[in-house]
Amino acid sequence: MSSAEPDCLAEWLEATGEDRYLLARGTSVKLGARASALGGDRAKLQDRSVLVATRNQLTAALALIELDGLARRLILLTPDIPSAQLPAIIADGEIDAAVLDADSDHAALSCLPLRVTCPPAIQPAPSFRSERRQTEWLLFTSGTVGIPKMVSHSLASLTAPIKRRPSRDASIVWSTFYDIRRYGGLQIFLRAILDGGSFILSDANEPVGDFLIRLGKHGVTRISGTPSHWRQAIMSPSARAMSPQYVRLSGEIADQTILDRLADVYPNAQIGHAYASTEAGVGFEVNDGREGFPADLIEQPGGVEMKIVEGSLRIRSPRTASRYFGSNAALSDDDGFIDTGDMLELRGGRYYFVGRRGGIINVGGLKVHPEEIETVINRHPHVRMSLVRSKKSPVTGALVIADVVLEPDSDNSGNEQDIKNAIFDLCRQTLPRHKVPVAITFVPALDLAVSGKLARRSS
Repeated sequence: MSSAEPDCLAEWLEATGEDRYLLARGTSVKLGARASALGGDRAKLQDRSVLVATRNQLTAALALIELDGLARRLILLTPDIPSAQLPAIIADGEIDAAVLDADSDHAALSCLPLRVTCPPAIQPAPSFRSERRQTEWLLFTSGTVGIPKMVSHSLASLTAPIKRRPSRDASIVWSTFYDIRRYGGLQIFLRAILDGGSFILSDANEPVGDFLIRLGKHGVTRISGTPSHWRQAIMSPSARAMSPQYVRLSGEIADQTILDRLADVYPNAQIGHAYASTEAGVGFEVNDGREGFPADLIEQPGGVEMKIVEGSLRIRSPRTASRYFGSNAALSDDDGFIDTGDMLELRGGRYYFVGRRGGIINVGGLKVHPEEIETVINRHPHVRMSLVRSKKSPVTGALVIADVVLEPDSDNSGNEQDIKNAIFDLCRQTLPRHKVPVAITFVPALDLAVSGKLARRSS
């Protein structure tokens, strides 16, 4: 950030105007620079290491706006972290205060010297502009076993990918399927604050169709989610209840099938996909309607530097996290590049993601990326989404099997076997023999992890 820009979220809010809202399920809050949800307890949190442990995304959002620039450190607790892990998190994060909902019941937090309640509403309050410091933001990584790592960011690193607008645009209404306490959701929340528009919060307990109707009611213009979020959304009869101007995908591989289907459902929207991770930040955005990304982005000088080492994408930029907090694990190599673990292949002047290095299935000594097979299966016109996983084999070590969700309008009663045979044929025509699934099972739905990604497992 330049010295001319606001130093914290509250100042950004004041600089971009007050005629904007946080819109939650069943309630909304009109934001104001001279208003507070924490009231008289706000000053008590100054210079503390604060765990934002609200169940409600709305109260989390209000707390973040007030605490940035005030607290020494913010730790964003995601709702999937078990209470049993809180003592270790408190110790590792040097936490001495927590912000909670009025009905929160975190017994593990009773040891903290300060616990402050944040209501889902704000009241007039004096300006707090004189109280400013650089707050450290700790976000939890996803996809790890045991206690997840905490990654250290600053407001500068979190907002570095966001292009500033010359003037605020109150007509912009952002939303996301993500929870804002995760990197992907936080990015969109921060964009709404900096853009000067309003923001529609998701709700984990709200049916997808109801959320889509609510998005349409509030006039969402820009919305993000994982490809799995979007595959579920366009299965809903309410998919066309909204008419966004910009649709963004991130968090998983965006294959051509989902990009084309979104373009069909939302013909007036720009369809883009972005690469980002909690550690590496936002690497790039692709808005040409194609899967993968142009090869000339690699080793291109500029703010974001990328290179490929042994097939894995590595990133160095001002957007990356600074460290793993409370851990001796190295975040980057000696040159400052973060190894993302995402594997790429170069084809025809374009790089394509093929999967995660840690998710490889070993079939008789041959490597298989589940995502590569899913991309092929998803091309079939009757397939909505798929999940490829391994099954133990005494001969090859593992076999490849696939769970497949069909399009809602597919006539499964008479031609289910024909569809299955056609999917097998498509795989045989496209993939090497060891990558072709040995079994395909049609399922009514696939589970998503709390991060919005496919819940992967083996059997």
